[in-house]
Amino acid sequence: MRLALERARVAAGRGEVPVGAVVLDAEGRVLAAAENAREANADPTAHAEVLALRAAAAAVGGWRLAGCTLVVTLEPCTMCAGAAVLARVDRIVYGAADEKAGAVGSLWDVVRDRRLNHRPEVIAGVLAEECAAVLREFFGSRR
Repeated sequence: MRLALERARVAAGRGEVPVGAVVLDAEGRVLAAAENAREANADPTAHAEVLALRAAAAAVGGWRLAGCTLVVTLEPCTMCAGAAVLARVDRIVYGAADEKAGAVGSLWDVVRDRRLNHRPEVIAGVLAEECAAVLREFFGSRR
């Protein structure tokens, strides 16, 4: 989570919403790390999670990320939760809950939907206060 927080701070420095994500392999080695880049890429799908999942898939040479863990500073939205399910990650670890758009338990619970063929384990609240503080500082400076 510390690496994801570093990436979130990089995003904030570039004027992006400060969310960072990391994908770890089954042994805990970093496969990929990314931060939000929607503004920089002019791409509505350039969320940290999607970018990290894409980079991890490239690193392993395939789209299936079985055995991997997605670590993200903010609870994933519906798009990112769906991407994690489709990538077959074993677990999602997130910091701050997102009561407005979270899809891993807060507003929706995409990843635990029994109608889907894959349901990753979820570990919530890791360094939650620190992750939330980065977001509060970013949005506080824009008001």
